[in-house]
Amino acid sequence: MRTITAARMADAMAVLRTELGEEAVILGTRRVAGGVEVTAAQETGDDEPLVLAPDAATAAAIPAVLRRHNLPAALAHRLTGGKLDTAIGREFRFAKLPLDGGPLLLAGPPGAGKTTSCAKLATRLVLAGTPPLLVTADGRRAGAAEQLAAFARVLDLPLAIASSPGSLAKALARRAPGQQALVDLPGCDPFDSAAARRHAALAEAARGTSVLVLPAGLDAEEAAETARAFHLLGCRHLLPTRLDAARRLGGVLAAAAAADLAFTEAGTGMDVATGLTPLAPAWLAERLAQGAA
Repeated sequence: MRTITAARMADAMAVLRTELGEEAVILGTRRVAGGVEVTAAQETGDDEPLVLAPDAATAAAIPAVLRRHNLPAALAHRLTGGKLDTAIGREFRFAKLPLDGGPLLLAGPPGAGKTTSCAKLATRLVLAGTPPLLVTADGRRAGAAEQLAAFARVLDLPLAIASSPGSLAKALARRAPGQQALVDLPGCDPFDSAAARRHAALAEAARGTSVLVLPAGLDAEEAAETARAFHLLGCRHLLPTRLDAARRLGGVLAAAAAADLAFTEAGTGMDVATGLTPLAPAWLAERLAQGAA
């Protein structure tokens, strides 16, 4: 058994692979001062089964309420034991959406629900008597601007279409003092270098807060890798969508844990007035239990 402490998870995993080989069994991970701590053990061969320490053997018993959601094993172990909402509150960060007057940038892969989430937030602000500046930076995809324009007409809001960093900066400069701006960024494949550069240029021009919009139901490893990539592009908050329809939430939790993204709100329906729900540990714990029923 070997425990490695490193600044980043990738660094710790590289050391473990070097010392224990590709077949090392990860027993647990946790955040520590200065980075992360990873505990792993080495397979001893077909005739010598791995013997876990008592605490590791206990942690291996993942309850059904978590097992169904296909969480990464290390994350499931950290959520095991005691009340689930308490463990969730300890493991994840929660924050309000930063609707403080600065540009709010909705980022994410194609089809994640950015435009619908933008419409829901715009509806909330209109009903509160503080109509926002609505901007779409997705002028390349066929029908993208038309979709948000339809919402804008219903809400009686003007819509700015700004597909380049320069035009985006000019559109945001025209907003009234203190007016909230909502920016629907183009869907981005963060693993494509050209797409990542375009995304970074738009985000830099907007000088706002980027929120990752990610659908529930994704494979946990893919969701985690996507979240880490968008974290490198400036995202620090997570707005998961389709939580009303997804049966398994392992991808959502894996994404937040992998990139240390703060949960904000979740898409929980298509109604633009009520389709966003603030996230909290108790709400997530109840939703996990419902999915296991």
